[in-house]
Amino acid sequence: MHAVSTEPRSVPPRPYDAARARAAVEEWCEAVAALPKLGPDAAVLDDAERRILEAMFGNSPFLTRCALHEPAVALALLRDGPEAVLGRLMAVTTAEPGETTAALMTRLRAIKRRAALAVGFADIAGQWDVERVVRALSDFAGRAVTAAVDGLIGAQVAAGALAAPDSGDPSRGCGYVVLGMGKLGARELNYSSDIDLIVLYDPERAPYSGRRPVSEFFIRLTRDLVKILQERTEDGYVFRTDLRLRPDAGATPVAISIGGAEAYYESVGQNWERAAMIKARPIAGDLDVGRDFLDHIQPFVWRRHLDFAAVQDVHAMTRLIRSHHGFGRIAVGGHDIKLGIGGIREIEFFVQIHQLIAGGRRVPLRESTTLGVLRQLAADGVIAIDDADALRAAYLFLRQLEHRLQMIHDEQTHTLPTAEADLERIAAFMGFDTCAAFEVVLLGHLDRVARAYDALLGTASAASRSADDAGLDFESDGAGLAEGLLRLGFRDPQAVIEHVHRWIAGRYPALRNERARELLRKLVPAVLRAFGRSPEPEAALTRFDAFLSGLPAGIQLFSLFNANPRLLDLLVEIMAGAATLASALARSPSLLDAVLQPDFHTVPDDPDALAHDLSEMLRGARDFEDMLNLTRRWTNERKFQVGVQLLLGEADGERAGIALTAVAEAVLGRLVPRVTAEFVEAHGAMPGGQLAILAMGKLGAREMTLASDIDLVIVYDADPATMSDGARPLGASDYYARLSKRIINAITALTGEGRLYEVDMRLRPSGSQGPVAVSLAAFADYQHEKAWTWERMALTRARVIFSPPDLAGRIAAVVRQAVTRPEGPTELAAAVAAMRARMAAHDGSTDPWDVKSVRGGLIDLEFIAQFLILRHAERHPELIVGKTIEAFRRFRDAGTLDQSQAQDLIDTAHLLLNVQHLMRLWGREAFDEDSAPNALAERLAALFGLPTLVTIRDALVVREEQVRAHFAAIVEHEAARAEITSVANE
Repeated sequence: MHAVSTEPRSVPPRPYDAARARAAVEEWCEAVAALPKLGPDAAVLDDAERRILEAMFGNSPFLTRCALHEPAVALALLRDGPEAVLGRLMAVTTAEPGETTAALMTRLRAIKRRAALAVGFADIAGQWDVERVVRALSDFAGRAVTAAVDGLIGAQVAAGALAAPDSGDPSRGCGYVVLGMGKLGARELNYSSDIDLIVLYDPERAPYSGRRPVSEFFIRLTRDLVKILQERTEDGYVFRTDLRLRPDAGATPVAISIGGAEAYYESVGQNWERAAMIKARPIAGDLDVGRDFLDHIQPFVWRRHLDFAAVQDVHAMTRLIRSHHGFGRIAVGGHDIKLGIGGIREIEFFVQIHQLIAGGRRVPLRESTTLGVLRQLAADGVIAIDDADALRAAYLFLRQLEHRLQMIHDEQTHTLPTAEADLERIAAFMGFDTCAAFEVVLLGHLDRVARAYDALLGTASAASRSADDAGLDFESDGAGLAEGLLRLGFRDPQAVIEHVHRWIAGRYPALRNERARELLRKLVPAVLRAFGRSPEPEAALTRFDAFLSGLPAGIQLFSLFNANPRLLDLLVEIMAGAATLASALARSPSLLDAVLQPDFHTVPDDPDALAHDLSEMLRGARDFEDMLNLTRRWTNERKFQVGVQLLLGEADGERAGIALTAVAEAVLGRLVPRVTAEFVEAHGAMPGGQLAILAMGKLGAREMTLASDIDLVIVYDADPATMSDGARPLGASDYYARLSKRIINAITALTGEGRLYEVDMRLRPSGSQGPVAVSLAAFADYQHEKAWTWERMALTRARVIFSPPDLAGRIAAVVRQAVTRPEGPTELAAAVAAMRARMAAHDGSTDPWDVKSVRGGLIDLEFIAQFLILRHAERHPELIVGKTIEAFRRFRDAGTLDQSQAQDLIDTAHLLLNVQHLMRLWGREAFDEDSAPNALAERLAALFGLPTLVTIRDALVVREEQVRAHFAAIVEHEAARAEITSVANE
């Protein structure tokens, strides 16, 4: 574990100028002894106190002057501690009623001097760590700005130009707000920092009644604010103030209207401004106006897709800093520990890159502090814990070094001195016995930061790629280009050249932007190498060309590929063998963002983790419509994740079904309460009423595929005579019918992100003729008195997935009673066999690749399992389970099915389920062996252990015939006995 406390340093540090330190201590003691009401005893120091003072006086001329000017404050620091002293200072950093601007300026400067002494003392004495130091500096700065704003606003209220909605707080409701930016906004201010501010006003909310235009009024107010804080007087200054982070600073006034700022960020805001806004925080004035503004621009700051174009901008800024300032190497003497290579800025950029890329999707990354984001990145598995610890240690070390540099003369400097004596001074101030020891630790931190930052930007991989790109110059049609393409594996170089020339010429919408074309030109060699490795490179490239032609924009996607070349290999797999995934990508290229998540190759089958992940994403929803879109985006990404895992062989059909079901359940678990809350706003709540969702079919059985709809039955329990308590009350049946329709519409509605699922409710009582929502009493009566055998079969897969616990228990009891109701085995078998025959005649198939509908396929397996459940459930209720494979396992273990027969059914069900999932990836109505892509054929070959599609088809036929035989032996043989009995009775 790397930490600053483990560095070989002394606390407090030794005095560099010991003679000056001793002399200053004596001078200070004399000043203390002369203080009224204290006397000589007050200046008596113990050894620890003397060491602290000598450390200050022997290393910092600035703090020496402060302590000698304010001996009582220094004494209080020794005796009461910095927390108490700074607390008292913060308490008086306010605007006094009726105080003149001149008096406020004088008082704030005196308080600032004492606060600087308190924070410097706490740091040198080792009583505060770096995080506490920067927080104290930031909090004091915020309090000082607040005092200045309150003083100015109070004066305007007194003059009658502004009304005072809150007499106790003149700034509340004034419509004028100051945003703290940069380190101030993040509460990471350095010791001698200037402060970055953006000043905004809302003319609609400002209670202004002056003669001048409101814009002129607030501009003048802002200039007065800067004067109070920044003007140097005989008492010094409070803070140097920088307003250049405001929108279009070269062309806009120092105070900007809220509307103008919002329009700017929504239209022409740059990536560096997004990064700046991550740390923005209202610190003074009308804080509600500031919070509302920051909420409004959230979509600008936090992009919902992974924004690798922002990485390119940050990379360009890094190159500019390193080249313009000459910071191209790591050094000690003369090195800028903020902007230099391996410095503080690179740690901040490292963090901000991750935030810009993924903060729109991962709300916890919206933390404003550098160390807070590092902790979250490690917790999420985005970066290794060791790397996070190393960057944290470097950050703390460099920030403390920055403070010590600035404490020497209260200068806003970040550059290490070049003279040997001056380096010795800073080494001593940092607590090192020798300059050499200091240099070793410093260089180690700088090197570790530089390597981590360069690895993130991919400079090494970019260099290696450029070496492989020789011979792929598409600016010419030379023979060398064709030879290079042949070497990559393409058989028709001319067709490839034509494709690429179309891209470079900007023939497609996504490539009409010069920056997009530039990014793609850099990407072309890597694209071609990736497709050249595929079994059918020309076909795969053609699909990629079609994919590009349908893209509305390309910068984000091409930036993503440039930053993550491994995604190209995955894209090849998708284009070559998964039309379903390729179509999804064509509709939403941002689906590739999901691949970069740390858990992408972990099958998402943990319901609690999925529910938490979706909840985190929905925290950023601005309204109900936004919630619907975010839910769809999250669902599509998770389905895409499972599809890729199937394609790569990372998940089998059974586990994929569990995962896809868990995704659907997470969605319903978060969606239904939101829809209900919207509905309650209009119609109120139903007193004593409860609603439940019963999952049926593949959802109930946890066997969903990528193409599955969801089968639902909605059940409610409420007094039919009760009315809802809203402004537009409804009776129970109407209330839950309308609410159910709202829920179904929220699931099926087509938004900009597509739809979640198709919903099938034909398994509800009375099918499509029954009510959308059925009361518990009616549901129980129907299942007890009217349910057909096929409906009881469907109930073997029923499962309550959303409900209050007590209602869920009552519904489960009704379902269990219906499933365990005794029925003669021959009559049951006859009903099951007859229904299967009708299905085969109406919607059957003879294609062995249609593993669902062909006789001997998945439907036959499901019917066998459901028949056996209904036959044995009365005596063995533990056999009731919706999942077909699990049912056969239970039959085997309970002895209700022959061991070898059960194992054969388990193996075949597992095999056919895998085939079905792969067919869903292929995405065609019928499987054509002649046109099947190699990637799909390879997955099928691995699944069956057979070399060709012909031999695989033959093996499928054998398996399906075996299932057909099992169906005959288990169901039809029993049904025949019923027929014989019926004939005999006639």
